Amino acid sequence: MIVIWGGATSRTLRAHWMARELDLDYQPRLIGSRTGETQSVEFRILNPKEKIPVLVDGDLVLTESVAIVTYLGDHYGSQAGLVPAWKTVERAKYNEWMSFIQMELDAHTLYIIRKHRDLKNLYGDAPAAIDTAITGFNKQVQVAADLLSTQPYLLGDTFSAADLVLMTCLDWAHAYGIELAGSLLSLQEYRSRIAPREAYQRAMNLNFSISSGA
Repeated sequence: MIVIWGGATSRTLRAHWMARELDLDYQPRLIGSRTGETQSVEFRILNPKEKIPVLVDGDLVLTESVAIVTYLGDHYGSQAGLVPAWKTVERAKYNEWMSFIQMELDAHTLYIIRKHRDLKNLYGDAPAAIDTAITGFNKQVQVAADLLSTQPYLLGDTFSAADLVLMTCLDWAHAYGIELAGSLLSLQEYRSRIAPREAYQRAMNLNFSISSGA
């Protein structure tokens, strides 16, 4: 039995969405971040980092959303084409985009906003840091916008797990009121093409059926 722990965040959405894309039979354990549930003895045995999502697949315990998405694609989606095959140029480009999205869009910009807006009671109120993060997001995401004005998806003509992770960041930015306008308009069209995917809709409904716990 595959178990995915976590819900109510953009990062947990990635794991549930990938599982839905692959039509996997799995058990969702929808605990929220910063609700105390990630500090339980049971959960800390799985992930002493006290972070979600966490994937449990038999004896394997895997953390970090991008690692989980890639693992699921490699092990359960060889025919789905969501993760390119090992040792190919496509896999190298996939790795490049996943690293870029995870660092430049998620950790270095969107999560900075979360820390100093949603979690300012823990990390401090820092309006200048938020403004700088928004500027940084708009600058970095322009690279994706430019590419997506010339092709449908990050790796070409076919939707991949890299698009799945980028979409979660675009949704996150939208929730923060970051406007994808002007030179970023191609990202609005991109979002509207991906949003009707059944797996995305099902994962959204499941993932956000609980509170994040701030």
